[in-house]
Amino acid sequence: MSPALTIRPYSEGALAQAAAKLRAGELVAFPTETVYGLGADATSDDAVAGIFAAKQRPSFNPLISHFPDRDAAARHAVFDDRADKLANVFWPGALTLVLPKRADSPISHLTTAGLPSIAVRVPAHDMARALLRAADRPIAAPSANRSGRISPTTAAHVAASLGDAIGMILDGGPCGVGLESTVVDLTTDRVILLRPGGITADQIAAVLGCDVILAQSDDDAPKSPGMLTSHYAPGLPVRLNATTPQKNEILLAFGQDCVTKGFDDVLWLSKTGDDREAAANLFALLHQADQTRFAAIAIAPIPDKGLGVAINDRLKRASAPRSATAES
Repeated sequence: MSPALTIRPYSEGALAQAAAKLRAGELVAFPTETVYGLGADATSDDAVAGIFAAKQRPSFNPLISHFPDRDAAARHAVFDDRADKLANVFWPGALTLVLPKRADSPISHLTTAGLPSIAVRVPAHDMARALLRAADRPIAAPSANRSGRISPTTAAHVAASLGDAIGMILDGGPCGVGLESTVVDLTTDRVILLRPGGITADQIAAVLGCDVILAQSDDDAPKSPGMLTSHYAPGLPVRLNATTPQKNEILLAFGQDCVTKGFDDVLWLSKTGDDREAAANLFALLHQADQTRFAAIAIAPIPDKGLGVAINDRLKRASAPRSATAES
């Protein structure tokens, strides 16, 4: 039986307790700048298996390993010039690099789903990096929610989704970015964007001076999180690009020209059309809308540029037909 859930606001004592739990093979949810992660010792088969069990996540779906700095990540992944350029510009930050895994890395095969590659990130959240230093080991951490459901941007979201399936949540307040990290595959000569996120393809292309290819969904053998067709889903059905109301819907609105008349209720992603504000609000408002009396969630059109690419990626997966292999 899982222990009763403990939610602890950040303090030195709470940090030490969380680090001790991770070293002991237990699960700890913690904040990053993107979303809350469900952490476990990435080198322990048993600990990583606990992530899959708590989330009810398919085991063929690899996890991201988190590190306090680039040098720690380089002990487990092979960095080429492209990886170093991106790490120098965007780390710490919302960028995950998929790189060849070093032969001597002790990272669990469950973490990498048996692939010869490893997904690595250095988060920008001060509390997350402090926890990684205190735990003194790589931490595998997908989003801290049931597989396929809305990602959590507050400790309360984690508790509502996972409850006593985990023992501790380190509460650092709301996440600033609100969307999962961008994931870039550098295991071949091509630069492939596996998951859009807070860092855009144009920003990556500008640093590397080459084209960035957008990968297609993969429901069979994904190379990173965020590639399954159905993902990030609320309980209510989601209707995209809504410009006219339908009965018993709540609207997530965006921009000054958004049509809101006739909808039963309205929540604003951004009244000014600010894509960063919309990204930060997206998952929190999906959680809020999902708890209302309405029968469906309508989403206003969001321009497919800048962070709008990542927002629309999440919404497309949230509105996709639900499947038994939905992920998180």
